[in-house]
Amino acid sequence: MTRILAIAVDCRRPDLLAEFWKKALRQGKSRTWTDSHGLTYRQLDFADGPALLFQPVPEEKAVKNRLHLDLAPSEGDQRAEVERLVMLGAKVLDDPPDDPWVVLADPEGNEFCVLPAR
Repeated sequence: MTRILAIAVDCRRPDLLAEFWKKALRQGKSRTWTDSHGLTYRQLDFADGPALLFQPVPEEKAVKNRLHLDLAPSEGDQRAEVERLVMLGAKVLDDPPDDPWVVLADPEGNEFCVLPAR
């Protein structure tokens, strides 16, 4: 059996994104490590799933993500969760009236969706 250890996110500012996502998800133990090439990574480890790994890259984000996260509040209102994430630094990109999700971007422009609580 193979399992997912981490979801890697290319970014210019690993510290900024790790802190945003730690607050957004209200969990995660943050750690920093350096690879054999001297690049410093920030990683959020979770007790019940893959880590989020923020790896530094020199270029800015240029196109839509090929992979994104879908979030839902564990309790409460979807709109309140969107507002909370915006206060943390996210931006609303699309709020389609016929779909149940709202598309946001994190502080470096990586898209993610917020759906209603399940």
